[in-house]
Amino acid sequence: MTTPANDLLQIIPDSAASWRRLAVALALSTVGGVGLWSSVVVLPAIQAEFGIDRGGASLPYTATLIGFAIGGIMMGRVADRFGIFPPLIVGTLMLALGYFATAAASDYWVFIVAQALLIGMLGSSATFAPLVADVSHWFYKRRGIAVAIVASGNYLSGTIWPPILQYGIETVGWRQTHLGVGAICLVTMLPLAFMLRRRPDLEAAESQAAARGILQHKMPLSPAKLQAVLVLAGVACCVAMAMPQVHMVAYCADLGYGPARGAEMLSIMLGLGVVSRLASGLIADRIGGVGTLILGSTLQCIALIFYLPFDGLASLYVISALFGLSQGGIVPSYALVVRDYFPAREAGSRVSLVLMATVAGMALGGWLSGEIYDLTGSYEAAFLNGIAWNMLNMGIAFWLLASRFRLRPQPA
Repeated sequence: MTTPANDLLQIIPDSAASWRRLAVALALSTVGGVGLWSSVVVLPAIQAEFGIDRGGASLPYTATLIGFAIGGIMMGRVADRFGIFPPLIVGTLMLALGYFATAAASDYWVFIVAQALLIGMLGSSATFAPLVADVSHWFYKRRGIAVAIVASGNYLSGTIWPPILQYGIETVGWRQTHLGVGAICLVTMLPLAFMLRRRPDLEAAESQAAARGILQHKMPLSPAKLQAVLVLAGVACCVAMAMPQVHMVAYCADLGYGPARGAEMLSIMLGLGVVSRLASGLIADRIGGVGTLILGSTLQCIALIFYLPFDGLASLYVISALFGLSQGGIVPSYALVVRDYFPAREAGSRVSLVLMATVAGMALGGWLSGEIYDLTGSYEAAFLNGIAWNMLNMGIAFWLLASRFRLRPQPA
C-alpha cells in the first residue's frame, strides 16, 4: 500500500513539519510540567491548612514524584502501541481533574492521593518521557537538539509556573489557584494535543534511515540486560546530581552563608542547566548520545570533586555554575542512546523507563545525602558518595563506547 503524498511529507525527518511538532511538544511539556512544581510552591499553605508538620507537608511532592515515575513508564508503553495522542488526552484530562480534586480536598490524604495518582501518575507523566520519545521519531540529522529542546520543557516549567502559582496563592488562595491551574491545563493542552494526532510511519522512517546509510549499533548485551544497564546508569548519574541540587541551600546555611545564598546558587544551577541542555543537544548531533553522556558525566564529576576543597562563597558560586553547565545534557542523552540500540517501535517504553530511572535517582540521591549527613555530621561524605555514583555512570558510558569498537554497526 502506498503512502499518500501529503502524508509522506509529514514523515520526512527534520522537515518543517517536524519542527512545528517539536514546538507543540515543548509547549505541552512546559504547561504539563506544572504537576512537578505546584506541590513545592503550595507547601506552606498546605501545612497551615491541614495542621501538619513540615515533613508531612513535603510528602505530596514525594508522592507526586513516585507517581510521575511509574506513570511515565505506563504512558510510554501506551504511546508505543497507540501513538502519543491518547496519552496526551488522558494526561490532560487527569491533570485538570487532579487540580480540581485537590482544590476540593477536605482531607490531607485525599490531597496526597489526588497529587500522586491524578497529577503525577496519570497527568504530568505524559508530558515528559513519552513526548521525548515521540519527538525522536521525527528527526535524524537534528535529533540531538530536538530531544534537548523538548526535554527542556520541565526546566522551563520550573521557571514559569512557581511565580504564577505564588501570586495566585497570595491573591486568591491556594484552592482557587488550583482550580485556575486545572482550567488552564484543560484549555491549552487539549488543542495542542490534537495537533499531535498524526503517528509517525516508523517503517517508512526506518527505510529512509537505511537509504541514508544511518546505522544502528549492535547491542553488546541482550535487550533486557542492556535496558537494565541503562536504568542503572540513569539512577547513578542522578544520585550524584541530586547532592548539590537538593542540599545546596542547607549546605550554605551550615557554612554560615545563609539559605538565601544557597537559593541563589541553586537558581544559577537550574538556569545554566537549560543552557547546558540545549548546547548538549547541538553537541550530540555531532558526537552522538554516548559521547555526550561521557562529556556531561565527566564534567559533572569534576564539579563534584571541586566542592570538596573549595567552600568559599565565591568558589561555591563558580562551582555551582560549572555544575549547572555540566549536568543539563546528561538526561536527554539517554534518549539518544536508546534510539541508537533499540527499534523505533519500542522507543516510548524504553526511553520512558530510562528517564524515569533518572527521576528515581534524584529522589534516592536527595534522601541518601541527607542520611549520610545525619550519620557523619557534614556533607563531605555525601559529596564523596555522589562522586562514587558518578564514576559508576562514567564507567557504564565508557563501556558503551568501547563496545562500539568491537561490534560493527548495522543498518537501522
